[in-house]
Amino acid sequence: MKMHVLDGGRLRMRRRIYVPDADKTEMIELPVMAILFRHPDGNVLFDTGCHPSVSEDAEARWGKLANVMTPIGDHSANVIDSLAAQGLSPDDIDVVVNSHFHPDHCGCNEFFTGARFIVHEAELDAARADDAAAQGYMPQEWDHPMPMDTVAEGHDVMGDGRLICIHLPGHTPGLMGLMAVLEQTGRVLCVSDAVSLRRNLDHDEVPKNAGDPAALLASYARIRAFEAEGAMVICGHDDAQWQSLRKGSDGYE
Repeated sequence: MKMHVLDGGRLRMRRRIYVPDADKTEMIELPVMAILFRHPDGNVLFDTGCHPSVSEDAEARWGKLANVMTPIGDHSANVIDSLAAQGLSPDDIDVVVNSHFHPDHCGCNEFFTGARFIVHEAELDAARADDAAAQGYMPQEWDHPMPMDTVAEGHDVMGDGRLICIHLPGHTPGLMGLMAVLEQTGRVLCVSDAVSLRRNLDHDEVPKNAGDPAALLASYARIRAFEAEGAMVICGHDDAQWQSLRKGSDGYE
């Protein structure tokens, strides 16, 4: 199995959302990523990044959220184009695992019409709740006719122990990471927004956009335990880590 890190867009946000003592006017640029796994039994995509249209008119799709989480207009990369650079189209993806249903993580879901989708059961409940819009959920991003499996902690995506779903709540109720077991690299834990910035994990910082701070701190502890056992942790939006990762066709085995 091979792992490819894909460019799913780029955002600008207030740094203070993630770093409590930052100046309220300071901004930060955040990479958006998806991760492709070429498994012997099919292609698996972890998250789908931002919808391509938001690089031109984010407000039309996201409304007021675009004022808080602003796509960088001259950065037009998206998961569909990133897959094309690997010689793949959405039809080549067999399974999509959504870490959660915020629009920068499921924005291209609609293109994968032949895929089976996997999401944590608590995440689907949150996206359907009465206060879903206030929590950043938008039906146009995640509510599509493709088959969707709701799963719980430890779900084995391909049935052979190489891709295991890890429940890491706190940012959202049903946020899932994905543990991959690669032959050469070893274990890689993709944690999405369970750890947006590496410094959040290192300093037990709770971002302002965390729905449940206590649950997030417990998820940090789990992630540190996996890392202590040798797992490589890929954070959701850490630009320094993004710059250091091998991307595109230069994958991990």
